[in-house]
Amino acid sequence: MSDIAVSLKDLTLAYGDTVAVPDLNLDIHRGELIALLGPSGCGKTTTMRAIAGLMTPTAGQILIDNTDVTRVPPNKREVGLVFQSYALFPHLSGFENVAFGLRVRKTPEAEITRRVEAGLQLVGMAHLADRKPAELSGGQQQRLSLARSLVMKPKVLLLDEPLSNLDARLRLEMRTELQRLQRQTGITMVFVTHDQSEALALSDRIVLMKDGRIEQIGSPESLYNQPQSVFAADFVGYENIFAVLPSTTATPDRCTIKNPHGQLQLDYPVAADHIAWRPTGVVIGSGGHHGTVAAVAFAGQQREYVIDTDAGVIKADIDASVTPVAVGDTIRFDLPLSSARLITAQP
Repeated sequence: MSDIAVSLKDLTLAYGDTVAVPDLNLDIHRGELIALLGPSGCGKTTTMRAIAGLMTPTAGQILIDNTDVTRVPPNKREVGLVFQSYALFPHLSGFENVAFGLRVRKTPEAEITRRVEAGLQLVGMAHLADRKPAELSGGQQQRLSLARSLVMKPKVLLLDEPLSNLDARLRLEMRTELQRLQRQTGITMVFVTHDQSEALALSDRIVLMKDGRIEQIGSPESLYNQPQSVFAADFVGYENIFAVLPSTTATPDRCTIKNPHGQLQLDYPVAADHIAWRPTGVVIGSGGHHGTVAAVAFAGQQREYVIDTDAGVIKADIDASVTPVAVGDTIRFDLPLSSARLITAQP
């Protein structure tokens, strides 16, 4: 049996004359939890809808378990879909919501009872089977929605920003729940999100998308620590990004960096097109550069500084135990090479 659960081949998706996803190629491994990550309009939800059968490709193929399902209707694809709105029937109990798809398939009653009870047990909702959605919390409703998809035994489970309607604490709880369910069932999951922290915490691999194309694909660690483009670096938190100007023969041991707001000179050469720092990589209180503190925000374990400099705003995150600097103060700062990410344009 092939290790590939879903294969997208030269997939083109369009809304009328507007192409949303051009020539996408992606293999999703069996038993993998993969995230489609990117900003609004990048094509991630469109791609998920195509896998689900909710839109017809302009060109290309969609294969599930090595079977071409490009023209197969949604109800024949053996794909589960969990919406961010849960889409539960308000007049039905938890049990009947989970049983709904099985009843549509005319599954025998004894089998319905067995599978629904097992599904509710799997998501920790067996004790609330008689309650209606209005009597449940957002997290409990999300668990019901998951159980409803899982009892159908889909080959692939698609999750469309399923945590976006939950508060911060429930989001963390449901992250853990999704990981547990995926490991316990071994089901292939495709998780659509614009939240990089969710993608990093949940995924085996992340597909970062931009303008309908794959910008970078890899493990959470590789995407977070080794972004390969300016877009990827910015998306995973490198908020201070500069273009590197070519070194001159007069200053071979130094380099000048710039952004649209100005430029700075570094005391070391850089062999890259761009250089970037996370706010945690900026040092304040020492260094060869000066700036004015424009804003300070306490964020628990750290303070977030916004510094006005000759090259525009630079953001720095400093341990909260360090004595704070006041807004309006002039401070020294450093941009060390040791904490920088060098980015060279892809050929």
